[in-house]
Amino acid sequence: MNPLKSGTIDLVILAAVQEQPRYGLELAQHIGTRSGGLFELSEGTLYPALLRLSRAGLIEGQWHPTPGGGSPRKVYTLTDSGGQELERRRGEWQKLQAAVNALISRRFA
Repeated sequence: MNPLKSGTIDLVILAAVQEQPRYGLELAQHIGTRSGGLFELSEGTLYPALLRLSRAGLIEGQWHPTPGGGSPRKVYTLTDSGGQELERRRGEWQKLQAAVNALISRRFA
């Protein structure tokens, strides 16, 4: 089961690419590792999200040679617009997180 929804996947990808430029498989591995294995992105989920973010101008992909002479890899970087969108989505996420925490907290007023 993959608990990530489309908007959340986009947020996670934008944050991962902000840390450093990454190619597709590297993104999937990074997200899986950082989430403790909870979020495992399949190619059928990851690549449509990368295409959607690229078309929206939030990330850019450029082909880079692979060390060892393998097939080139498309490495994604965050655009200026992507950085602004990431900050907007982080703010929304923090508000959502605070609201859910308030609703599920066992503390009584």
